[in-house]
Amino acid sequence: NRSMVQALQKADSRIPYLTVLTDMADYPPSFWIERQKQHFVCGTDKALQQVREISPESSARRASGMILNPKFYEVTPVDAAEGRRAMGLDPARPTGLVLFGGMGSEKMAEILDRIDNSPLDVQLILLCGKNEKLRRKLAARPARIARYVEGFTREVPRYMQLADFFIGKPGPGSISEAIHMGLPVIVEKNAWTLPQERFNADWVVENNVGESLGSFREIVPALERLLAPGRLGELQRNARAVENRAIFEVVDHIASLLPADTR
Repeated sequence: NRSMVQALQKADSRIPYLTVLTDMADYPPSFWIERQKQHFVCGTDKALQQVREISPESSARRASGMILNPKFYEVTPVDAAEGRRAMGLDPARPTGLVLFGGMGSEKMAEILDRIDNSPLDVQLILLCGKNEKLRRKLAARPARIARYVEGFTREVPRYMQLADFFIGKPGPGSISEAIHMGLPVIVEKNAWTLPQERFNADWVVENNVGESLGSFREIVPALERLLAPGRLGELQRNARAVENRAIFEVVDHIASLLPADTR
């Protein structure tokens, strides 16, 4: 950001420079925020506070969350019971969506193993992304619990509509997508978590929309807490109460920076 601002100032200092943080918080120094006069859009109070502390000469605006793909605002209501039934799942059983990005993760096998070897009465939708080896491994594994295994898909919003909770990595995108779709989240935070993503796991706990685990070795007791009477419903209500309109707010903010005759 510093190099780009300096280059822009040399080219035409009248042009505003805007940074939209796509992490829930910065990881100082010089990750997102530099001390220089510019504009910022932040998706959390933490990031807004960081801008004011690190770059007080800048202009900062709070958006209502992370930018999501527009398709998360274009979902068509589905019959969750019928959708589960079509996938070979029980329409009434608590259903978790397990997702670790576009290439999946071997953690998905660990999660399936631990849940399958427990008495938990749940079922899973496992989205493996482009990791075909992992998809085949999870699909072929004999299991006590019902599960549906899928590879790469552009239908993540629909699968989220068919689930009750989310298990995955603490990335800003995956957490925000799940919360937008009303799913409580279970994520992991430890020494191997990307530094800029550690706050995300704290945010989940602070906003009472899920749990942050030191390791997915704790997934069974975490699900036991999640499925305790009344707890899942409480977390789902909290998730649905988070209204994220960032994609529209950012566009409006960009428009506000343009000269009136170019809007």
